[in-house]
Amino acid sequence: MVRGLYTGASGMIAQMHRLDALSNNLANVDLNGYKRDTAVHKAFPELLLRRMTDDGMYNFPFGSVDTTPIIGKLGTGVELNEVYTVFTQGPLKQTDNDFDIALEGEGFLTTQTPNGERYTRNGSFLLNNDGYMVTKNGDFVLGENGPIKLKKNNFMIDQDGAIYQNATFAGEKERLVSLEENEWENLEKIDTLKITGFKRPRYLKKEGNSFWRATEDSGSATIIEPGSRPKVRQGFLEGANVNPVTEMVQVIEVQRSYEANQKLIQSEDQLLGKLINDAVKV
Repeated sequence: MVRGLYTGASGMIAQMHRLDALSNNLANVDLNGYKRDTAVHKAFPELLLRRMTDDGMYNFPFGSVDTTPIIGKLGTGVELNEVYTVFTQGPLKQTDNDFDIALEGEGFLTTQTPNGERYTRNGSFLLNNDGYMVTKNGDFVLGENGPIKLKKNNFMIDQDGAIYQNATFAGEKERLVSLEENEWENLEKIDTLKITGFKRPRYLKKEGNSFWRATEDSGSATIIEPGSRPKVRQGFLEGANVNPVTEMVQVIEVQRSYEANQKLIQSEDQLLGKLINDAVKV
């Protein structure tokens, strides 16, 4: 009977971990490039139940247990296995800001922080006083040749991530979509965005508001080769891949599951109290 207390407690703890992940998702629903988390649980090893004799003795004949056949299984609880990040594509929001960059596909933008290279899907960037493209925290945005420095604001980024400046259009002034489809004059290629990928991105660790860092399990970051790179969209931002309605429904499910495990512990406690009190009287 005491085992039931631990089983109910493990269920409550599991729902607490799940609620933490859901709450974090809802708190970051407006954060650009945020990827939602989901808590993954696993069950403790199950116990096999065998039929015993009428006198309560467990028969174990030499070399065989056929006289005590298995009649079922008994669960012993659940525990948190991992908090898994879902890297599905978020919705793209048009901002018409040249410093806003979104990736359409798998991959990460690379930044240089005081703690080393970090990777993000939040492409809301700025131009600092020295002419470098930086994040809202002041970290450098990296190209394949290092920090990206722009001489002027009239820069453009094509869908492959190549950065050009001093570009003037020979005809109508429209946003750059593909250099092969339009005629441009005085093009000066500055660099190419350092768009990286990982062998096992599920093992990346979140850091800060919208950054990831590589781990031993995720492998080192590698530059994605042309042809496999995600499409770069200048003037767009990627929203969080969080559906608030779905998250709220799951919060309600967690609340009900938590209450069910709580009632289980209360019932086990009442039965255990009766057993002890009545057994002492008898």
